[in-house]
Amino acid sequence: MLLTLHDPRRASEYYACGAWRDDTLYGLLRRHAAQAPASWAIRDSRRRLTWLQLAGWVDAVAGALHAAGVRHGQRVCVWLPNRVEAAVVFLACSRNGYVCNPSLHHNHTVSDIAQLMERVQAAALFAQRGYGADAAREDVFARARALPSMKLLCDLAAPDGTFAFPDTATQLPLPEPETNPDQIVYLAFTSGTTGQPKGVLHSDNTLLANGRAMVADWDVTRDTVLYSHSPLSHHIGTVAIEQSLAAGCELVLHDVPPRQRPLDWMVETGATYVMGVPTHAIDVLADMRTRGMPKLGRVTVFYMAGSTIPPAVAQAFLDMGIKPQNVYGMTENGSHQYTLPGDDARVVTETCGRACAGYETRIWDTGNPDREVAVGEVGEIGTRGALLMLGYFNNQFATEASFNARGWFMSGDLGRLDERGNLYIVGRKKDLIIRGGHNIHPATIENLAVRHPAVAKAAAFPVPDERLGERVCLAVIAREGARIAGPELLAHLHEHGLSRYDMPEYFIVLDAFPLTPSGKILKRELVEWARTGRARPVPVRWTGEASNA
Repeated sequence: MLLTLHDPRRASEYYACGAWRDDTLYGLLRRHAAQAPASWAIRDSRRRLTWLQLAGWVDAVAGALHAAGVRHGQRVCVWLPNRVEAAVVFLACSRNGYVCNPSLHHNHTVSDIAQLMERVQAAALFAQRGYGADAAREDVFARARALPSMKLLCDLAAPDGTFAFPDTATQLPLPEPETNPDQIVYLAFTSGTTGQPKGVLHSDNTLLANGRAMVADWDVTRDTVLYSHSPLSHHIGTVAIEQSLAAGCELVLHDVPPRQRPLDWMVETGATYVMGVPTHAIDVLADMRTRGMPKLGRVTVFYMAGSTIPPAVAQAFLDMGIKPQNVYGMTENGSHQYTLPGDDARVVTETCGRACAGYETRIWDTGNPDREVAVGEVGEIGTRGALLMLGYFNNQFATEASFNARGWFMSGDLGRLDERGNLYIVGRKKDLIIRGGHNIHPATIENLAVRHPAVAKAAAFPVPDERLGERVCLAVIAREGARIAGPELLAHLHEHGLSRYDMPEYFIVLDAFPLTPSGKILKRELVEWARTGRARPVPVRWTGEASNA
């Protein structure tokens, strides 16, 4: 039995308002298989399954897990490429009452995976030989076999034999489906940019509360073709599964066929709704510009979350008739804050909209997290409601430390709310650059920098300084064929309103940024690159009217 934050009183409130219901993920799958058996459910580059076919495969995998002796509440790890099989395992876990751990990423090493499996005492592993950062020389199955808790190993690359992935021809006895939507079904390790990853626990209800709200607000229907640019190992991929199950629409996975680019796969699959991070959007727009494409196939909505969206990117989609869905959230609370179809261009390009049904967002004093600040003031973003996780796996202290005294989950992000409840993201609390006692928010600099026509991506990070403590370094990636110099970019920042006190004092052009598996820029790696000389920023100084500052 996993210890969680489940509170019967709050649970009854969530049920009463409709945020929580009696459905499980598997229960919704079975409903679609009964009501629309021949409708498309999920697709990768190798196969396309109807709801009935998907349900049959899920049952086969559930039968194999049950036959291996995996018990209710035990953890099932998934280290797979972005394939249909990853979703099949997740839904099999919902069916039998297991806890799926899908957040094992392609850039993990076998040693990383072994440590995480040991942490959660994994009872099963679904993986693919040859997948992972060091798979050419390390064997994850050998490491998994050594774990006392391990009961079943399945290799997606094995055509047959002991490790073969179960198929629909497998007919094994099945237990009755688990019908409790408040069970823990999901354990995801955070992909944050600092510190040891924590294991986030969610139930069917805390996940589906998010999917149902987004489907209702954005009119996602059975006719929608939802393309997840984010992998299923990342929580955005999970939100895509939630929405697909809530609406009964087809989910297309980011499993791009050989000799194609993501742009080709989006168009070929007829995607109407794309989900990803700003990096994905920037890359798609760049590819469209290179090809001279005025239209992104049938896409009408482009979801962006995971990091601050440059307003210029959101505006570019608006200009081609695509509604940007500007989203804020975390693994801990899903995509809880987002803009709506009827929001005007200013709200869509500058804010992350309002909290969804069943959730609340407030801003708290960074010096005293138990004191709420006034509308318009910058502070730490705190949230609560039906989408919130049920704690961190086996980590009571981290769970307790994540809440203020009034029971609000503290995000570590800085923001402000306007009078309508729209959220403006200022940046990470830990990303704050403090120059001689003056607080500088990197997101402000980055959002202005990417408005320059030569800048594709931008990241501001601290460089240590003996006298001032820290100075700002601005790193950029130039658009294809473009060149940009430090003084030119400083002039651009000045023209667009950046305070002279916030001006970067170091500058560097890079070919690529270090990224997390979910596409967030690893600022700590940029700091390390500058410290070790891997990257060599050059000093710059704004010498316009602020030259005497």
